[in-house]
Amino acid sequence: MNGETNISLLLKHMKPQLNASEYVFCQTRDASSINIAEIIGMFKEAEAFTVVLKKETADNLQLPYSYIAAWITLAVHSSLNAVGLTAAFSKALAEEGISCNVIAAYYHDHIFVDSSDAFRAMDTLKELAAKA
Repeated sequence: MNGETNISLLLKHMKPQLNASEYVFCQTRDASSINIAEIIGMFKEAEAFTVVLKKETADNLQLPYSYIAAWITLAVHSSLNAVGLTAAFSKALAEEGISCNVIAAYYHDHIFVDSSDAFRAMDTLKELAAKA
């Protein structure tokens, strides 16, 4: 099943959803000690694995982190070939002074913002969708 590529439809139907909990980005050279069911996301870089976990999971594993995030999922099925969605929402968030870290997965885009900016980010994204 292919995702949507039309930027107007993507923006109009993106339906941001705030996931419960707080999330952190950690780095580790050996991810084998982390239960895969607890990993929200993982990326292998030359220096180490970056893993996104619930904050409580990282605390239990005693993994250090410096950024506590809220996780927002855009509930529209966006194509990995879609052009402009990330640019549109990151621009809108930047205009509000909100930093975002984006992970594009097969079905949805996932936005991590500082936990203190969660509700402002949700308002900004809903406003962007309403204007589309």
